[in-house]
Amino acid sequence: MEDLKAYIESGVLELYALGDLSPGERQEVELMLQKHPELRYELNEIEKALEKYAEKHALEPEESVRERVIGTLDFKEGAESDLKEEATVKAFPAASNNSAKNSNFYKYAFAASVALLLLSTVVIINLRSQLSESNERVALLESSNQKFSSRANYIEKELTDVKHTLDVYQNPKEFKMVELKGLPKAPEAKMMVAFSPKKEMVMIDLASLKMPKTDEKHQYQLWALVDGKPVDLGVFDMKPDSTGMIKMKPLKNAQAFAVTLEPKGGSVNPTMDEMIVMGSI
Repeated sequence: MEDLKAYIESGVLELYALGDLSPGERQEVELMLQKHPELRYELNEIEKALEKYAEKHALEPEESVRERVIGTLDFKEGAESDLKEEATVKAFPAASNNSAKNSNFYKYAFAASVALLLLSTVVIINLRSQLSESNERVALLESSNQKFSSRANYIEKELTDVKHTLDVYQNPKEFKMVELKGLPKAPEAKMMVAFSPKKEMVMIDLASLKMPKTDEKHQYQLWALVDGKPVDLGVFDMKPDSTGMIKMKPLKNAQAFAVTLEPKGGSVNPTMDEMIVMGSI
């Protein structure tokens, strides 16, 4: 049912009723009409609405318009017919008058039909224009809804990250907060690392990062000092708008943490002259 509803709301039935589809598209609509009787009912309602619209907005053509239309029509007959008509007039004047009246009646009737056809064409063009504008409005609303949904999802993620960060900071028995301070390479740099020996968990508070921005060829790498030896805990990037906590590689014991600037992907051993921050537990 949802597919049929979407099909109806797509406007294809209106275009079918207006004759604004290619032969292939019309054949596709006709197949759908055969499969789904409710589509046939919907099409009938659309056609009724178009007829009511045309009747409601129908206008009586002006006399000048009617005369111009009639003037473009060719009512001439052959010479033989003219002679017969002249003879008929002379022989049967009453019949000739009736014939002339009938001729005038059909001329005006035909002209009125042409005017009505022109008016119907204008109405159909207006309907097509309104339908196109409606489709544009629907597309604009869908785009706005998608942007709103994306923004809402982004805000929800930020709130989740903030809540997670607060949970870590408010649980000092579970997590040790270690502040890493800048070294001569970057004296003003700093960051916070949350460490839980019990859970063997190490996390970086992205909102606390005050580090020089990295280029496309380099990343920061977190190290732990365990029994005097450096242990790789993974790489991360510096982004000014980053929030929340990111989990690094698991670790059970450590005496200190440090961060070095390494080629993208990290190194096996830390580059000591590229050490940015360090902090002891």
